[in-house]
Amino acid sequence: MSASTPMLDPAVDPFKDPVLRRSIIAIMVGAMAVVFDTTILSIAIPTLTKDFNAPLNTIQWVVTGYLLAMFAVIPLTGWAQRRFGGKHLWIAALSLFTLGSLLCGFAWSATSLIAFRALQGLGGGIIIPLMATILMQAAGGRAPGRLMAVVGLPMALGPILGPVIGGIVLHFVHWSWLFWINIPLGALGLFMAVRMLPSDGATERPRLDGLGAVLSTVGVVSLIYGLSNVAGDGGFGHADVLIPGIGGLAITLGYVAYSMRRGENALIDLALLKHRPLATSTLLMFLAGTALYGAMFMIPLFYQQLRGSDVLATGLLLIPQGVGSLASRGIAGRLTDSIGSRVVVIAGFAIMTAATIPFAFADASTNAWFLGAILFIRGFGVGAVFMPLMATAYVGLSHEEIPHASIVTRVSQQIGGSFGIAVLAVVLQTQVRNVSSPAQAAHAFSHTFWWAVGFMALGLAVSPLLPGKSMTQAAPPLELVDAEV
Repeated sequence: MSASTPMLDPAVDPFKDPVLRRSIIAIMVGAMAVVFDTTILSIAIPTLTKDFNAPLNTIQWVVTGYLLAMFAVIPLTGWAQRRFGGKHLWIAALSLFTLGSLLCGFAWSATSLIAFRALQGLGGGIIIPLMATILMQAAGGRAPGRLMAVVGLPMALGPILGPVIGGIVLHFVHWSWLFWINIPLGALGLFMAVRMLPSDGATERPRLDGLGAVLSTVGVVSLIYGLSNVAGDGGFGHADVLIPGIGGLAITLGYVAYSMRRGENALIDLALLKHRPLATSTLLMFLAGTALYGAMFMIPLFYQQLRGSDVLATGLLLIPQGVGSLASRGIAGRLTDSIGSRVVVIAGFAIMTAATIPFAFADASTNAWFLGAILFIRGFGVGAVFMPLMATAYVGLSHEEIPHASIVTRVSQQIGGSFGIAVLAVVLQTQVRNVSSPAQAAHAFSHTFWWAVGFMALGLAVSPLLPGKSMTQAAPPLELVDAEV
């Protein structure tokens, strides 16, 4: 730990600090706009394809372009925070996202919409890791489980409300309102950030690691782009998957070696992965991302293609999973602070695994109420996995090291999610070829869901590597954590 970073008393409840409470409110309101935008738009692709008279592979760039723009700026977030200060960076990023939302509503063509979505992505890519960084630094490493439960609140509400709001908007008004409804949240978030976030102006002028910026950005963006193309014809064997995928992986590994040599002078200090809590959390965030996003790719398709549900009905049917995730976050956060993350994450992966198995046996006639109950249980497991992993990643890190951990875990989770979706998309496409009956379609989904179960079981098998209770107590100094390892 940096000698200049004071350790706060872990016995003091950080939630009694009025500055932290105000910061939480301001950050959560701003983050809601970003999370809702992602989940609302997930059901709008068919509408946009029709209104712009554009092919699906073009409109898909409304999502892909946003995603790639996000990952182009994530590696720069830590440096930018040190250079400009967390408050100023948050205001700039939220302003950029809100401006992008306004322009998206006025888009006159598919090309203009894709460009404005990329502008949104630049703001959103900074906001997501920065919100955890600002609040963890403000709390001084205390009560990480409960704090991450609060930070994850927008992620829980997004899947609950996003698809439903999106379905209502598309049913009653023009698609442009999918973006314009971000404006009030963005404006309110900006007002609160100006008034409520503490000033933390930059105290240093760090040099930008130019080579590291190029390697990390090009590597991750290329890898994500390659994985996003897997769902097209050719699967993993197609050139637009292999070339960017393998190239991106090679460049990313090159950055890993480069960062390990530079240590704290690197754009993203991957030498921190020698620290056990961060290393194990990063690995499990990859597996959790694979399990969560892979299954979430499958479940809406299961309802729409196998059971014939429309878009709005599918959004309503997915609500129980979001409610389950919301219900478990507070419990998981408190348990993480009291008994450690290992037991909580093991239980969470076990619940996710058990609650996905019924979908491998379900078909068009399976009782909808039963599936809703299973989704609630699955969501409960999702919350019990992600909150402890997010909290554990920061254990023992200094104020200056927290931004690096936020970036590493965020990138790991998203790469895992992209990988999970890519694999399940290929498996499902292979299975549905030459399907000619409902029974065969049900078998195709069943086979693919067993792959999703396998991802979750792998996460369950790796979970015991997490540190135990003694290492997840209120962020002790890094030197003490390393000694316990």
